Amino acid sequence: MKFSVNQQDLQKSLNYCQGVIEKRSTLPILSNILLDASNSKLTITATDLDLIFINEIKDIEIQEEGKTTTTSSILYDIIRKLSSGKKVNFSFSGENKLQLESEKSIFHLNCITSSEFPITDENFNENQFSIKAKSLLKLLNKCKFSVSNDETRHYLSGIFFHQTQIDGKNFLTAVSTDSHRMSISKVMLDEKINFDPIILPKKTIYQLCSLLEDFEGEIKISNAKSKIKFELNNSILISKLIDGKFPNYIQVIPKNNQKKLEIDLDMFLHSVDRVASVSLDKKDGVKFNLTKDKLNLSVNNANSGDGKESLSVKFEHELDISFNSRYLLDVASQLDGDKIEMFLNETGSPALIKDPSDFDSIFVVMPMKG
Repeated sequence: MKFSVNQQDLQKSLNYCQGVIEKRSTLPILSNILLDASNSKLTITATDLDLIFINEIKDIEIQEEGKTTTTSSILYDIIRKLSSGKKVNFSFSGENKLQLESEKSIFHLNCITSSEFPITDENFNENQFSIKAKSLLKLLNKCKFSVSNDETRHYLSGIFFHQTQIDGKNFLTAVSTDSHRMSISKVMLDEKINFDPIILPKKTIYQLCSLLEDFEGEIKISNAKSKIKFELNNSILISKLIDGKFPNYIQVIPKNNQKKLEIDLDMFLHSVDRVASVSLDKKDGVKFNLTKDKLNLSVNNANSGDGKESLSVKFEHELDISFNSRYLLDVASQLDGDKIEMFLNETGSPALIKDPSDFDSIFVVMPMKG
């Protein structure tokens, strides 16, 4: 094996690999990436057995085709410290050693034979559809912060994707909840798709987000049994799905929240953040004391002190209610417009939060007691 590749192209590919590979794997081969130089391209594969990332760097110089595996973290650390954009030359040197050189630097890295690298050969041809990358990224960003960290309820530790129909129009709808808050967002599809409901794991969500942020255009999605495949540009991401039944989220959406609170989004974000600063524990509740067109925010912590702030708002009722400040900030930071609308009912009832500039997303936040 002997080939040359651009440093920037390789660094970008290896950077994605770092998010897939487990830092402390019991199997040495899973700390490695597979390098396959053939057909004028370098194919790089990383996996943790649940998630597989494949990236192609095209039009590279290959003097001798071949493949091997080497430690991902070490290779990435070397490549990112080389001069940007320079040529990096790879070749085998002796028994299970991969030589790489660039300018005046030469390294010899240990290898494990490529035959030990686990690769999948699934048939993903069924149930394929395409969606704009930015549309999928929107769904992921609107929902990822509400994903549960509770491993005992594994069916909540991902985003639930399914197809919905409203007024004859087809949507891809994403939902997540940790039972304290819930996010729901949807994007319209050009046509009805053949797509079974899935729960996408948290690690896959974040890996997919990093890929989509750098990509304009369409992404192909296909699922087969317990796995899903995403294809974009020169990359493929294959993920196992969470096996479980997502709860009936529709019944959790508040139906009788008639007390509408409208606030300037930027003012709300900064005010809640400021008042919450007095508490070292962000789980402390921010108290809302609401009267006509006025919101008094307050936080009181026995160990650190208290903070208050008053805001001018649109509100026609009187209500006292408390929320976890982190939950409010998470939701507010994902809104696209310049206003936030909160639909409230009673002190112990969940709040329905909407973005007036985005009719396709809603959020539900449970209040705190006391």
